[in-house]
Amino acid sequence: MAAFMDPTWNGRFSHFHLVSKTDKRSRSVVRVRDIEIGGDEIVVMAGPCAVESERQLLETAEAVAEAGARILRGGAYKPRSSPYAFQGLGLEGLKLLRKARAETGLAIVTEVLSEEDLAQVAEYADLLQVGARSMENYSLLEALGECGRPVLLKRGMVATLEELLGSAQIVAAAGNPHIILCERGIRTFETATRNTLDISAIPVLKTVSHLPVIADPSHAAGVRFLVPILARAAVAVGADGLLVEVHPSPAEALSDGDQSLTFRQFRDMMDDLEPYLAIQQEARQLCPELLAVSGAD
Repeated sequence: MAAFMDPTWNGRFSHFHLVSKTDKRSRSVVRVRDIEIGGDEIVVMAGPCAVESERQLLETAEAVAEAGARILRGGAYKPRSSPYAFQGLGLEGLKLLRKARAETGLAIVTEVLSEEDLAQVAEYADLLQVGARSMENYSLLEALGECGRPVLLKRGMVATLEELLGSAQIVAAAGNPHIILCERGIRTFETATRNTLDISAIPVLKTVSHLPVIADPSHAAGVRFLVPILARAAVAVGADGLLVEVHPSPAEALSDGDQSLTFRQFRDMMDDLEPYLAIQQEARQLCPELLAVSGAD
């Protein structure tokens, strides 16, 4: 067991000295407004893949807030594989996210695609998401070091954990230690799901890094009925939070409708998570070293 808990993991990760776990820095809490990620609460971020309209966003924000979400997710700029797919509302979408925050009190997380968009997105968002396709956009990562906002760094579709921590190191070295890691599934030969959720990545990252780790079961599954199941699995192995797609009418969603939960399904998921959240909280109280805060104040 002692060898398993070795923070250097046989030396593979210790050279990322700003994000790897050490005796002096075992756990960091990242604050998003008044919300602590990596502390004693598992934080759920929920909302639509893309901001489509004021009504769609505000209805979703109200529903997820009522069900217990703390942060509203929604894409204003969407990097789509097809040039014919919905690309997002851009600045109008950011303004709608700000309105949703004002009406519900939810913090906002949204994706930033390039360093050219960074200042504008940071003006509206509380947490800046780096998507899977941008995990190795090093100019963006360096710019995020000076943005003044915490960063949600998603694992690339074919990235190793070492590569993910390397990207986190770039952000930290550029001046921003407020980083949250996100396991969102990786591309494998399996086609039953959109991606393959690497559930082992969560405890590995929490063993070798002091950064908080969350999971995105929506992008891992690609089909909505699996999302609550994968969410429970992520919480059970120690995730500090979840990122879940929710839409008032998934069949009519302009992007990722197949993996989006309805309002009722999201409420049911949150209810089903209660016993898992209780077990997690009890475990963290019994093992206070899991909550040692260092380096992210």
